[in-house]
Amino acid sequence: MNENNRIHSDITTTIGQTPLVSLSRLAAGLPANLAAKLEAFNPAGSVKDRIALAMIEAAEAEGLLKPGMVKVTEQG
Repeated sequence: MNENNRIHSDITTTIGQTPLVSLSRLAAGLPANLAAKLEAFNPAGSVKDRIALAMIEAAEAEGLLKPGMVKVTEQG
């Protein structure tokens, strides 16, 4: 199945599934392909989504976060 048409089980499965777009007009005449990764397609619109997910998964694996716990963070 095409990843673009996939129905995700939860929002975390969309993190890191950001598309690459060819920048062929900018790369015209260059001996390389040029592409941009559209991190704005992540749920919160940032590359930081990947980092946040990795931190949460690591904390869960270490037992620092458990089901039912509530954590409040401030963004600054």
